[in-house]
Amino acid sequence: MNATIAFAAGAGAFVISYTVIVPLKRWALRWGLTDRPSAKKAHARPTPYLGGIAIKLGMLVPAVAVLGFADQRITAILLAAMAIGLVGLIDDVRPLQPFTKLTVETVAASGVVSSGVQITLIGGWLDGSLTMLWIVVMANSFNLLDNMDGALGAVAMVTAAFLAGTAFVSGEPSLGLILIVLACTSLGFLPHNWAPAKIFMGDSGSLFIGFVLACSAVLLVSGQSPEATIVGLLLPTFVATVDTGVVFLSRVRAGRSPLVGGTDHVSHRLRGMGLRTRAVAVVLGLTAAATGGCYLAMALQWISPLATAVVGSGAALLFISLLQGCGRLRADRTPKLPETRERRP
Repeated sequence: MNATIAFAAGAGAFVISYTVIVPLKRWALRWGLTDRPSAKKAHARPTPYLGGIAIKLGMLVPAVAVLGFADQRITAILLAAMAIGLVGLIDDVRPLQPFTKLTVETVAASGVVSSGVQITLIGGWLDGSLTMLWIVVMANSFNLLDNMDGALGAVAMVTAAFLAGTAFVSGEPSLGLILIVLACTSLGFLPHNWAPAKIFMGDSGSLFIGFVLACSAVLLVSGQSPEATIVGLLLPTFVATVDTGVVFLSRVRAGRSPLVGGTDHVSHRLRGMGLRTRAVAVVLGLTAAATGGCYLAMALQWISPLATAVVGSGAALLFISLLQGCGRLRADRTPKLPETRERRP
């Protein structure tokens, strides 16, 4: 993959994402496609959705222009991600039943697995089933990470950038290119979503991002050793994994359903500890950079997969445990957190 081509694709992704948001914001306001303030949301005025359309266009147009449809695995990831993004857009406009969304996500994940993108741990159909489950869970985990201005945009930009580096080092230049354009399209979106956000990406963007990152991580660990697989699945999704673990454990301990929304995500806990909204996004982005850097270092054979797996898993469990008692916010009232919002669970 020529560096000039990769740079041009990334620049194109940034420009498309950054500029397309302006008319999308106007259309969303004109059509009433906004996230309105409520008892569960702390933003003070209706904020447009549709930012996810700019993210998808920013990624898909340069990626298809450069790569075409030559690589079956990349094509499957892009087509499935488009389907997921479309379902997310429909859900933004008119909320769908969770079963409907999960069904589409599962079918999309099965298409990616059928193309040859799957975890290779157990063997046979179990690997395919495990891969599908992991992709669906991670796509929704990234979706739930989009609960505060700038949070998911920052994490997506950093995670995609480090995964791109790992892909190039691992001999997957096509995957590296789509991750570069994902990082750049996220960067183009971020100024519009930085606190106080002028537009939200909605499920259309967050599910799309989560699906692409999850599938990319799986592609990179295919055929790897068990410890390398653990590292490759955990570190690129570290922030989303910890967030899901914190929320799941805290709600189960409190006797609440894990599927019921609340202001108990990692971002809310950091705000409860006194960090401002922008600082929370920076902390989450830096955490993604640290874990992404460790994964890249392992791919470069600077550190061993076994040591990285042990440290990474231990760190995830430690953070999940420590954050249980940090900055806890009650889910039955609106927190005094300016420039934040609470989405679905």
